[in-house]
Amino acid sequence: MKVLMINASPRPESNTQIALDEMERIFGEEGIQTECIRIGRIDVRGCIACGSCVELGRCIFDDIVNEVAPKFAEADGLVLASPVYYASANGTLISFLDRLFYSTGFDKTMKVGAALSCGRRGGLTATWDELNKYFGIAGMPIATGQYWNGVHGRLPGEAEQDAEGMQQMRSLAKNMAFLMKSIALGRREIGLPNPEEHIYTNFIR
Repeated sequence: MKVLMINASPRPESNTQIALDEMERIFGEEGIQTECIRIGRIDVRGCIACGSCVELGRCIFDDIVNEVAPKFAEADGLVLASPVYYASANGTLISFLDRLFYSTGFDKTMKVGAALSCGRRGGLTATWDELNKYFGIAGMPIATGQYWNGVHGRLPGEAEQDAEGMQQMRSLAKNMAFLMKSIALGRREIGLPNPEEHIYTNFIR
């Protein structure tokens, strides 16, 4: 099994990476492979809703989004990690996710998603809520830990001092591993739910 991890922090030795490293350690103990991709210093433009991806099968802007798409398709789980600047996920991550989820047509159902945030003080739960919406619209089960997934820290290395936050990361990784393994077992033993054809209702006729 494999988990794809997206780190949106632009800092090489970030507190966000410390949180992901703690999760990665637990995944290793659970026999799950990981790949961490850092996008924080990459220039990622936002979606322009051109619809070209429907015909091309990929985003019209050929950048990191198209590079990550096949990795996402192969992964059993996706971890999104963002620093908090203004009580929300940073702009690079949102632009990346808007295009990644919109431009990829493969079935994301039952891939397990987990989000975490890292900040000095406030805004962690707002960021966590924001990132979870990507999983919800894609039919992805959301893994949780023992609290709202977040770690506090401002200066490099301070996240390691947040004992409860680091414990949350370990708990989150263990729960995510269990959920992925349970879904794989269920897929083999009883099969996945039969989806209905999508119904789209517009509010303005």
